[in-house]
Amino acid sequence: MCSFGSPHNAGIPLSAPLHDGVLAMSAANETARFLIIDDHPLFREALHSAVRMAYPDVDTVEARSISEALTLLADPKPFDLALLDLSMPDVHGFDGLLQLRTHHPRLPVVVVSGHDEPKIISEALSYGAAGFIPKSVRKSDLADAIRSVMEGAIHVPEGYEGQAPDDESADRAEMIRRLAKLTPQQLRVLQMLRQGLLNKQIAFELQVGETTVKAHVSEILRKLNVYSRTQAVIEVSKLDSADLFREPSGF
Repeated sequence: MCSFGSPHNAGIPLSAPLHDGVLAMSAANETARFLIIDDHPLFREALHSAVRMAYPDVDTVEARSISEALTLLADPKPFDLALLDLSMPDVHGFDGLLQLRTHHPRLPVVVVSGHDEPKIISEALSYGAAGFIPKSVRKSDLADAIRSVMEGAIHVPEGYEGQAPDDESADRAEMIRRLAKLTPQQLRVLQMLRQGLLNKQIAFELQVGETTVKAHVSEILRKLNVYSRTQAVIEVSKLDSADLFREPSGF
């Protein structure tokens, strides 16, 4: 079982978000508001319990999918923190984290996952996660980790040292940097391209004209520095680390 020590930034990439724990609160003296994004009811309850241990008066809201989370985040009343499980039913790999970071770049998102391999931790941080908490930790450690993130720290498991850069990780980091340039609408179009949808189908789903879709696709290719839709799908699919996302035992 992992445990947490003092917050530290060892091995954290420069693309990790910088957040201010004081400014993260909606307003002085207001109740903190957290969004719990997990499709397992039992673990959502465990997260509720840990959150209340850290903040007894916290207002917690649940989402069982990324699409539901994005709908809730459209609420004018802001959230101070999101706790995200990577293995969600409507996304693959890091797609959910990327969507949250693209649509709500100022919202601290902490990954709480049963997949705690160093490579996954490194990639979550490179996508801009405000911290990473293994699901195997004790409730008290989880509460401490949440407090540290709310105070402005980037929280990682004790003993995590990051990964030495190599050519593959450098290429992945560069593609992540390019993906961050996409607008939310362009990101949605890219996700539909990965699903194999044609321009006509994408236009129907987004309720826009095919000309608009073609313009989005052109911008996606330009920003990702690729020459075709197929190449864009192939290059982005390399980021999935599908072999690392096998369902772990327990939560």
